[in-house]
Amino acid sequence: IRKEDQDRMENISLFGQERNLNTWSIAKMNMFLHDLYDAQIKRGDTFTEPLFLEDGGKLQQFDRVIANPMWNQSYAKGDIKESQAYNRFNYGFPPKNSADWAWVQHMLASANRDGKVGVVLDNGVLFRSRSEGKIRKKILKEDLIEAVIALPSNLFYNTSSPGCILMLNKNKPAERKDKVIFIYGEEDYDEGSNQNFLREKDLEKILDAYHNFEDIEKYCRVADMEEIERNDFNLNVPRYVDTTEEEEPVDVEEVLTELDQLEKERDEIESEMMSYLKELGYNG
Repeated sequence: IRKEDQDRMENISLFGQERNLNTWSIAKMNMFLHDLYDAQIKRGDTFTEPLFLEDGGKLQQFDRVIANPMWNQSYAKGDIKESQAYNRFNYGFPPKNSADWAWVQHMLASANRDGKVGVVLDNGVLFRSRSEGKIRKKILKEDLIEAVIALPSNLFYNTSSPGCILMLNKNKPAERKDKVIFIYGEEDYDEGSNQNFLREKDLEKILDAYHNFEDIEKYCRVADMEEIERNDFNLNVPRYVDTTEEEEPVDVEEVLTELDQLEKERDEIESEMMSYLKELGYNG
């Protein structure tokens, strides 16, 4: 870690929970290798048994909550031993074959009143309908979504599908209220031997767009809630950012001239071919 980063880290406490033993072990090792000896990484199922609790059994809340949960994870609603103190799923339960919006709600419940949430998810969370669409609409209506970032394909080890980052903010500044910035980062990456990756300049470009919160042609655009509502609360980035390439203007006269020339060349070739056929005795 760079010294300036290490100085900042002295004022940060890290907490994490992971069910998978291998992933939990890697996380613990990662904290050790980066000298974050006081990081608390607990092992357990976040859905069925959240382990970071305050007095009274309430979820502990944090300034920043980040995760890359399993996409479209199947779950059983009956397995979630939901305590009233957790207060997690106020916007509803997603379908049992996709826990994406359940994860978002858990993260929101784990963020304090000024907290921000960053979560990497499958693109389907942006536009799937039915119960997911209802949850998405409610969260948008409460003005919690601040940014939607479209990522390139083939960034992750276990899927080649493109994902997205949702940024949620429980305390938006006045100039961002009832607005969402859409960032089209699908075309900014470098190709590796097995998968793509984001370069430093790609990350900086996304961060600058998020912090500046201004329109950039073909890359990002700020949309207000009225426009999002007109789009039936669909958050698919190309609905808001024009990613199409402009077609070159067609010179009709030039095209017609070229066609005339091609027809003349065809007639000349046919005439020459017929003369050869006559020499060969063909009179058809």
